[in-house]
Parts: sequence; C-alpha cells; structure tokens
Amino acid sequence: MNEKTGDKLGFWSIVLLAINAIIGSGIFLTPGSVVQQAGSKALIVYFIAAIFAAILAISFAAASKYVTKSGAAYAYSKAAFGKKVGFYMGVLRYFSASVAWGVMAVGVIKSTISIFGGDPNKALNVTVGFLILMAIITIINLFGQRVLKWVMNLATIGKLAALVLIIIAGVILLITTGASSNLAEVDQITQNGQKIVPTLTTTTFVMAIVSAFYAFTGFESVASGSDDMKNPEKNLPRAIPLAILIIAVVYIGVVAVAMVLNPKALMTTKQVVAIAAIFNNEILRDIILVGALVSMFGINVASSFNAPRILEAMAREGQMSKALTKRTKNNFPIRTFFISVGLAILIPMAFEYNMVNLITLSAMVRFLGFIVVPIAVIQFYRGKTKEEVLKADKNAWTDVVVPILSIIIVVFLLIEYNWQAQFGITNAAGQVVGVNWYAIAMMIFGFVLLPLIMAWISRRERK
Repeated sequence: MNEKTGDKLGFWSIVLLAINAIIGSGIFLTPGSVVQQAGSKALIVYFIAAIFAAILAISFAAASKYVTKSGAAYAYSKAAFGKKVGFYMGVLRYFSASVAWGVMAVGVIKSTISIFGGDPNKALNVTVGFLILMAIITIINLFGQRVLKWVMNLATIGKLAALVLIIIAGVILLITTGASSNLAEVDQITQNGQKIVPTLTTTTFVMAIVSAFYAFTGFESVASGSDDMKNPEKNLPRAIPLAILIIAVVYIGVVAVAMVLNPKALMTTKQVVAIAAIFNNEILRDIILVGALVSMFGINVASSFNAPRILEAMAREGQMSKALTKRTKNNFPIRTFFISVGLAILIPMAFEYNMVNLITLSAMVRFLGFIVVPIAVIQFYRGKTKEEVLKADKNAWTDVVVPILSIIIVVFLLIEYNWQAQFGITNAAGQVVGVNWYAIAMMIFGFVLLPLIMAWISRRERK
C-alpha cells in the first residue's frame, strides 16, 4: 500500500489520467469514417455517443464511492457478487486491459512507421518498434509514480493542445479565407461520380453512434489504480464525468471544424492521421501529426499504469499469489508490470499484429463490464452486497436510475453491434466471405481457458 500521499494522484491528475486513458488514436484517425456513415448528422452522432459514455461513466463513478480498492470492475463485482464472480471479472478485465495495451502499442508503432515513410505491414519493422516502445515505457515506470505522473500529465496536455490547435487554426482559416462549406453539403460530396455518404437509415445511424462511442471508452479503467490516488471515494466521482465533458467539447469542436473546413479531404484521405488532411499548411499538419503521436504514446503510458494494478488488486485480495503485490522502493508494482508487458507483447505477435482480431476480445470484455458494474451499483444502493462497502451518500438518481439506463444502452449497443464483421472475414466490398477462426479462438481462450488456468494457479498457490 502506498503511504506516501505526495506520490498519489490528486484530483486534477485523476482528471488528466482519465482524459489520457480516453483520448487515444480515435479522434485523430477515425472521424472520417464516422462522417462517412452519418454525413451532416456526424455532430449529433458524437453528441449522442458522449451522452452514452457519460451515463456509463457516472455508473462507474458511483461504484467508486462505495469501493475504493484498486481493480475497478474487479473490485466492484467482487464486493457486490462475491469472490467467484469477482475472480472471473478480474481475469477477463486484466487480460482485456493487457491486450488493449498491446493493440494501442501496435497502433502507435504502425502510425509512426507510416508517418516516417516506412512499411507498417512489415512484421520486423513493427516488432522492433514494439520492443523499443515497451522498453521506453518500462524505464518511465521504473522511475516511480512521480515520473509516471509527470509523463502522463505532459502527454495529456500535449494531446489536448494539438486538438485545441485544430479548432483554433480551423476557425481562423474560416474567418480569414471564408473557405467553408455548409454542413448540409457534406451529404452531397462525391468521389468518382458516386456519393461518399450513403442514404442515412436507422441502421447506419446506429452504427455511426457505435463507432463514435469507442472514441469515448477508457473511462472504465481509470479507477484500476485507486489505491494510488488521493481520496478516491471523493475525487473519482467528480473527476471521471468532468473528463468526459471536456473530451466531448473537444471532440465535437474538432469534428465541426473538419466538416466545415474540408469534409471531402477528411473522408477520402489516405493519410494515417486523417484529421491532419483538412489543412494544406505543412507546418500545421506536422504539429498535428506530432500531437497524434503524443496522444497515442500517452494512452500507452496510461495503460501501463492501469493494467498491472488489476492483477495486483487480485493478489492483495488473496485471489492470486501474494508475491505479485511486491513493489520497488519507488512504489512500482514490478512483477505484475512485467507479466502485463509479456501479455501485451506476445499476444499481438502471436496474432501477427492483426488489429481486428485483437480488438474483438477487448471490446467484448468492456461490454461485459458495462453490464456488471451498473448492476453492482444497484446492489450497493440496496445494501445487498457480499462484502462490506463504504457508507457512502446514497443517491437514487446516480445509484439506480443511471445504472438502469446504462444497462439499456449496453444491451442496445450489443444488439446493433456488427458481429459478422468481428467474427467473419470480409472482402473489399465489405461482404462476409469466411469465418475468422483467430477471433473465435481468442474469445474461447480469453473467456474460458485463461480463467480456468488462473483459477488452477490460484488454488495451487493457496494450498
């Protein structure tokens, strides 16, 4: 347990950690695909996605006032439903967090290689870059939480600065040049004689919301290291919703500028960092590219803080070996960190850095957590828990109504989720032409085999 409160994350560091955990590559790389799907309604799509994320974030924030132990979804589910459910959720959440870290590491490496003119699909290039990135992140963590906190805060400020620059530069260009288009015209833009934006239907609108929603995920991992935060029961419920609000304002501002300034470039560019394509000025583009890399590096650092602490939380609760609770003199969870690094490196390598296959499990476990945690909050409110929780101020709105809304939203997203694309192999026309056995094997390993293996190790350790 960390007793040095000066090393712990304060309120604004938690806000910055949350922003860092949420803003990654999504807003830099993918707004073009959301605009392609929703056209002139893209801003409404991002607004709805932000509301969905805020509702879910409030549920997680409500849980954090009852349970302040590290582990987030693991700690909440264990307190509400007992050791067995907690263990299963802990294993899934830890594996998902480690895989997600690996996915984001692959993303930053491939983007960096592409930006500097290399071949991002060459396995050797990615592997070398991957190992260098992990070595840098390891060194940062070895220096302890003071340095980690400084790097995370700096990365967060850097990525926000790049996004704010896009908004300011875009507004200045609009005012000085008048080179703008009406938002309604976005739906009429053509390429090779064909309209880029399809006719909007309920299905395409919902899929656009799902796509935009992923740009807001990451808030669920913020409380994983709550033992390393000051007054988490007070700070987390305030910090997480504030971070979502800041991010929503920035995202909507960035997409609005892009749609008015140069929507065709946004939707048709081949650049890795799609949002940079809206500007013709090379200096501006370079600054935005640097901001995108800082953003992706920052979310890797945030993942290196969150993932190891889930496994460490399980060890502290006696559900894994107590040896995993060992920390260095700089208060660094060294053993769980290197296990997490191993998973984050080996699994992407085993799947040949295929982003689609790797994202599948991570996304699925997030959805499971988005259902379990709101139910846990309702249990906390009712006083029907398996373990003793803190005597927090109960609020029917945040502890019952919002969690019920959260469950409805997640069920809705699950129904509308494109399962065929996740578990099928698609051709250039987007048609499913085969079964993605890699993705199916990964689901079986993550949801069945890994929990069984870790349960066996845990039982053997206890004996």
